[in-house]
This record gives sequence, C-alpha cells and structure tokens, in this order.
Amino acid sequence: MERPGTNLVVFKNVSKFYGDVLGVNRVDLSIPAGITSLVGPNGSGKTTLMNLMTGLIRPTQGEIRMLNYRPDRPENFFHHVGYCTQFDSFPAGVTGRKFILGYLRVFGYEPAAARRLADEALLKVNMADAADRRIAAYSKGMRQRIKLAQAIAHRPDILILDEPLNGLDPMARAEIIGLFRQLSDEGQHIIISSHILHEVDLISDRVLILNQGYVMADGDIRSVRTEMNTHPLQILIRCDKATLLASSALQCDHVVEIKMHEDRQGVLISTRDAEAFYGILNKIVLEHDINVESLTAADEDVFAVYRYLVSEEGDSP
Repeated sequence: MERPGTNLVVFKNVSKFYGDVLGVNRVDLSIPAGITSLVGPNGSGKTTLMNLMTGLIRPTQGEIRMLNYRPDRPENFFHHVGYCTQFDSFPAGVTGRKFILGYLRVFGYEPAAARRLADEALLKVNMADAADRRIAAYSKGMRQRIKLAQAIAHRPDILILDEPLNGLDPMARAEIIGLFRQLSDEGQHIIISSHILHEVDLISDRVLILNQGYVMADGDIRSVRTEMNTHPLQILIRCDKATLLASSALQCDHVVEIKMHEDRQGVLISTRDAEAFYGILNKIVLEHDINVESLTAADEDVFAVYRYLVSEEGDSP
C-alpha cells in the first residue's frame, strides 16, 4: 500500500455507519496545511467526520491518517492533535488556568512546563486576565476561548474545531480569526466546522461541502464565494433605528428584499452581494448614528445557499 504524504490529512475510502444509519460514506480526501472548513447543516456528516479525525469513533471501513499519525494509536496521536468541541463540559468549580493545566498534566508535562504552555495559550486567546476565575462565571464567548486555549496548549500539528466562533462578539471573532491565520502561516492544519458560509469565506483556504454523509464539493473557497454572490443571503440586523436602516438599504441595487421585525427593532435584509452590503452598511450606520445591537447571517438562507450548491453538484455529469 502506498504510504500517504506526511504533510496531509488523508481519508481513503472511509465510511461510518451507526447500525443502518449512514454517518459518512466513501470519503476520499487529502487535506493540505492551511485552514479547511467543513460546511453543511445538522445531519450532513460534519461531526462524524470530525469524530473520525480525532479517533473518538472508528470507521466501519477505510483508513485515516492525520499527517503521519493514526487515530487508532491514541498514546502518540493525541500529542499531535488538538480538538475543541462545540459542547461545554467543565469540572465543577475549576478555573480557566486549572482546566488547561489539568489537561497538560494528563499529557505528562512536568509542572513547570505545563504552567509555561498554559500561560502561552491563555495569552494567545486573550484570557490571561480571567484565567483564575471560575469557568462557571464565564460568558459563552469566554468559554469558547478557554476551550480553544486548551486545544492549542500542547502545540498540536493539527487543530480540529467544531463551530469555534459561536458566542463570540465581532471583535473577539476578528481576534480569533487572526489567531487561526497565524497558526496556519506557521504550517498548522486547521479544520473547522461551520454552517455560516460568510464566516467560512472569511476564514478558509479550502472548503468541503457535505450532504447526507457524502462529500459533494472539495476545493478553493473562491468557488463557493462565486455562488454566494449569485444567490441571496439574508442578514439579520437588530438596531435602534431599524426603519431608517431599511429605507437606506433599499437604495442598494443588490438588496432584493427587506422585512421588518414586529417590534420595529430589527430588519431582515436579503442581498445578492454580501460583501458589497457589509461595506455600505458601515457607511449607513456612521451617517445616521445607528446603534447596532447584533448582526448575523440568518441560518435559513445560509442553508438555501448550501442546498443550491449541493443541487448544482448533483446536476453535474
């Protein structure tokens, strides 16, 4: 059997079934260094693929190599892979620093080395000031950061992140995306799951689109971006002058639909050019002194883009 390249994450004809239920089927992948995003709604196979990558489950058939490490050899494997799950689970009463230190001690690091690595990770995610507070008192965004700090503390070669930007405010998202870029530039493999295509566009070098356990598309993020610009994206904005924002947005040619919330404090805008809209939105907000409470891509339309991409792949000869 040919030996996979040592700088690739390789899946060879990998399938996973849960009884009669399909997890993923006949996956063949070679993922290089950089940032790769797994895209798809719940049930598409993202979590199964990540669990296979981390060795939490074994494939029904096929072979997996993460660089030159095998998930079925955990004693060596987990020294090279970092995993940040989307679920929160922390020991009662533990502080952020102790959470990371305990993890490093399990890996066999001596106390001094563990403290040094923990401090380094806390600085990278901007959590040094809150490190000695109990995690139970953290916000959702802070819990996301401390999980990420734990995942990177042992300096893994591969970082696997399940919805890592959930709960982060815009400034924190920008900081964490910058950290991902830094780690990628250092040669690390970063594999991220997401269902927000606009975020994937900002983060990724490469995208894998999954549908019902199959990889439907695999390639450069620019190909997904092209489709996003021809298919409407819904953007939900909560603000104090929603009516004024809506009337200003109507002047944009690429805005195809606007819906006001019943409380008049929010507006749902459909646009065929998300990048152009975000640029104009900043000008509107500054010009009219609008206080924006939140801005998110609405899931329903993200899934519409996803279904559009999947149907295009399915129609290909």
